Amino acid sequence: MSGSPVKRQRMESALDQLKQFTTVVADTGDFHAIEEFKPQDATTNPSLILAAAQMPAYQELVGEAIAYGKRLGGSQEEQTQNAIDKLFVLFGAEILKKIPGRVSTEVDARLSFDKDAMVARARHLIELYKDVGISKDRILIKLSSTWEGIQAGKELEEQHGIHCNMTLLFSFAQAVACAEAGVTLISPFVGRILDWHVANTGKKAYEPLEDPGVKSVTKIYNYYKKFGYKTIVMGASFRNTGEIKALTGCDFLTISPALLGELLKDSSKLVPMLSAKAAQASDLEKIHLDEKAFRWLHNEDQMAVEKLSDGIRKFAADAVKLERMLAERMFSAENGK
Repeated sequence: MSGSPVKRQRMESALDQLKQFTTVVADTGDFHAIEEFKPQDATTNPSLILAAAQMPAYQELVGEAIAYGKRLGGSQEEQTQNAIDKLFVLFGAEILKKIPGRVSTEVDARLSFDKDAMVARARHLIELYKDVGISKDRILIKLSSTWEGIQAGKELEEQHGIHCNMTLLFSFAQAVACAEAGVTLISPFVGRILDWHVANTGKKAYEPLEDPGVKSVTKIYNYYKKFGYKTIVMGASFRNTGEIKALTGCDFLTISPALLGELLKDSSKLVPMLSAKAAQASDLEKIHLDEKAFRWLHNEDQMAVEKLSDGIRKFAADAVKLERMLAERMFSAENGK
């Protein structure tokens, strides 16, 4: 250990410093991009898998998923669905070879309002992982943070020991309901909250600590820590490194390869902005939400209502694109195209 501590500190990247206070997660389906940044965990979603499935590097996995879907047989729709589930698992399995922790795999957003269907799809994905030798302990099942999604998460955690990551989370109501459901992890979206405020208010730029997405995650983190909830807070959907630095100290942060790259080149000093100790001093009061109270409180937040429905629509649209892409590859010859 030669050299002065000051000099060593100066050489350390913002990414390395961030890892001292926060678990860093890579937000990508491109597992070749993961190796460079050495994250603990990784997250995927339909949009990320769609993008990765179109890259030449991953055509072997796409081919394997298609062969699996055809082998199981059934209608074209069933074969395509089976191929998609297999593709998600194949990407997850490859990612797990490159990280020490867990990968998040998302349940189809079109099931966001059907609790039983979400539970069934989640259990099916876990079985597919088991078939390739991966324990459910290394998987987080991602569910939309609708009331139905949160209740699906509760059932999966309590009855099946399946860990859940609640995504598309924009409101304090969603965060409270997730904590009460006892899910493993939540992914409050930072950048999409900022997007809404830029689009719908007169203010077009925010300092990191005034960023509405940063403030939302800070409030959720403080609430969880003040009242002793075990659910992990993982800030997600970042637009710039300023938002990330302003959430240094958050349990987890899931970050795109582009922003991870910026943090790697950045040598500015980071200090923890969030801490369990500071959370104890916050003036937040504990609340309880049944379904009626949840729906009312969430509905009072216009941004959250709009961004949740928009997010579900976008993930659903990308799921449809992925289906079409696979169906085209699977059946174009027999359909005479």
